[in-house]
Amino acid sequence: MSLPSLFLAWIEDLPPRLNSVKKTRGIPLTMHDGVILKTDHYAPKAEGPHPTILMRLPYGRSGFGAICEAYAERGFHVVIQACRGTERSGGEFDPFTNERADGLATLEWIKSQPWFDGRIGLTGPSYLGYAQWAISDALPPTAALATKVTTSNFRPVVFPSGAFHLNLWLSWVQVIEGLRSRPLSTAARMFSGDIERRTERAAAVLPLIEADRKAVGHKIGFWRHWFENAIGNDDFWIDLDHSHRLSETTPPVHFISGWYDFMLDPLLADYQRLVELGHTPYLTIGTWFHVAEELQRDNLRETILWMRAKLMGDDTGLRKRPVRLHISGLEEWHEFDHYPPGPPQPLTLRISGPGELSPHAPAGTGSDTYRYDPADPTPNLGGAIFAFTGAGAVDQASLEERDDTLVYTGPVLTRDLTIIGPCKASLHAWAALPHADFFVRLSDVDPNGVSRNICDGFIRVTPETPKETDGSWHLTIPLHATAHCFRAGHRLRVLIASGAHPRYARNLGTDEPINTAKTLRANDIELFHEGTTLTLPTYVVQ
Repeated sequence: MSLPSLFLAWIEDLPPRLNSVKKTRGIPLTMHDGVILKTDHYAPKAEGPHPTILMRLPYGRSGFGAICEAYAERGFHVVIQACRGTERSGGEFDPFTNERADGLATLEWIKSQPWFDGRIGLTGPSYLGYAQWAISDALPPTAALATKVTTSNFRPVVFPSGAFHLNLWLSWVQVIEGLRSRPLSTAARMFSGDIERRTERAAAVLPLIEADRKAVGHKIGFWRHWFENAIGNDDFWIDLDHSHRLSETTPPVHFISGWYDFMLDPLLADYQRLVELGHTPYLTIGTWFHVAEELQRDNLRETILWMRAKLMGDDTGLRKRPVRLHISGLEEWHEFDHYPPGPPQPLTLRISGPGELSPHAPAGTGSDTYRYDPADPTPNLGGAIFAFTGAGAVDQASLEERDDTLVYTGPVLTRDLTIIGPCKASLHAWAALPHADFFVRLSDVDPNGVSRNICDGFIRVTPETPKETDGSWHLTIPLHATAHCFRAGHRLRVLIASGAHPRYARNLGTDEPINTAKTLRANDIELFHEGTTLTLPTYVVQ
């Protein structure tokens, strides 16, 4: 037992260690096209048979060594592989493109090993989860998946609501490039906030195709390939979309995510698809963001229990109800049979006057205006972003005080109000330019006046977006799913803006291609009180 695995066992309250581990590192696996991928095998030093766990990742094997050892110490063979073009594996890293073929070749190798007994589990967060879905339809009969903060289809992650997820990809290329060439200094940059600072600087570059140079100091092949081929090109995404692999024969799946994860809604779409197909997947969602330490701690224990139940037939540690949700505000975990837990009681809030939000008063008849200037774009502040610092719920004061945001606040609540699921905003708006973005954020204002973000939504409109005869839009914007209790004495607040930079690439106000656009045009926005609402899915939680 190594010190890292011992620490994991203690901090995560893992089941008892069963055996020691034999490690074989740097196994050269040859793919069908001759490229060699470096692979490690952690084997239990105990009489078998033992099921196998597979993880394929682009972040380097060494950082996952303690996790592999923890699985192997509890009776699993573990195979971990560096994806093509990462760490010491051969070939060129082209995100998503090779995970189907390389994953199938790796699966063939595992099946040919004398220690493989026919049982296999796939696990891992984010990109590792996507690699699971890529081969999920080719697994043997006794198999299981634990997919975390991920999705089977990354197109809505790369281009949410028609925009480009700029923060995610500028930060991610720094991680990928840094772990490949400077792993220790890159790890330090994650904790110091330097990743986010460099993302801010790179996001200011125009045209955006040159932002990779600012982020990592040189051109990134896949960054430029995406800008030149992926935008508005349906054919580009066909082979990269694995959502069709979710079927009646999909192995048992445990989904794990966070209310502030930017992939939460696509993950929930995968969950709902399996439910519709007759499965009973497990679902665990905490008040976490994508790289939250608490999420990483929780998912290891959950995965061990899940794999024991589905691969070993030992369900003694598995909870009885499949859905477990953390409700912020209450700061409590609750278990349910389904997600959502039942039909909600919708509550609709309206703008009843300047800065006022009301669940009872009729909508006001006025309007409010602001100017969105891409030369000084409305910033993002916290929320469901890919960031090592600054993600999740944060004080919204600096954002709410800006001239390019509108803020509406409800009355003090006389009793608790709990929401579970996605809220929905309806906006009645007009803009001087036909290219505009709309960002809606719901926040919780405590008795001290501190406003913290709960969930938000975004939409990009273009000249093709249907308009009313007066030139205005009626827009429907789903906010990402959440579970939160607004306590008595608190207030609800809605913020409306036309950007959240660099989370979403700023709208420049023109129809220039996003990769080469440099022209900046400010846009005057008008929001009409009548026709602008927010609908909340409320529940009474016992």
